[in-house]
Formats: sequence, structure tokens, C-alpha cells
Amino acid sequence: MERPAGREDVEADRLWVVTVWNDPINLMSYVTYVLQKLFGYPREKAHRLMMQVHTAGRADVAHGSRERCEFWCSRLHAHGLWATMRQG
Repeated sequence: MERPAGREDVEADRLWVVTVWNDPINLMSYVTYVLQKLFGYPREKAHRLMMQVHTAGRADVAHGSRERCEFWCSRLHAHGLWATMRQG
């Protein structure tokens, strides 16, 4: 007997979003470097995201499954950046 699609199935399909927040510690060049290193972004995209963090206070830098976003958040934290995730 098949289980009817429930809330768990819907939740599992929802994208999660990783956000990097501005902080008074890290240099802009370092944030750009980390975004390039972790996500493989070209320098221009990493710089644009870093400027969004700097001017708007935050930038959404990645999205994906919950597990993948948890991994990215932990890697960003390991590099000293303030990052959170939310359902998108």
C-alpha cells in the first residue's frame, strides 16, 4: 500500500537558501575569496555577492537541498563568515 504524499514529502522538495551576513571582522577581499573557493564562482560573481553583503547587509549565495545547505553553512562558518539558511 502506498503512503499518500504528506507534508514531509512537500518539505523535502522545497529549496533551502544560504545567506551570508555582513560583519565588522572580515575584509571584503577575503569574503570574495571564500565565495570563489567554496562555490567555484567566477571572481566577478563573488565580488558582486560580496558587495551585496557589504551594502545591503546580506546576500543569498547558494540554494539546494537542506543537507547541502547545511554543509555550505558549516564551511562558511569554518572560514569565519556569518551564514544562515532558510527555506526558500
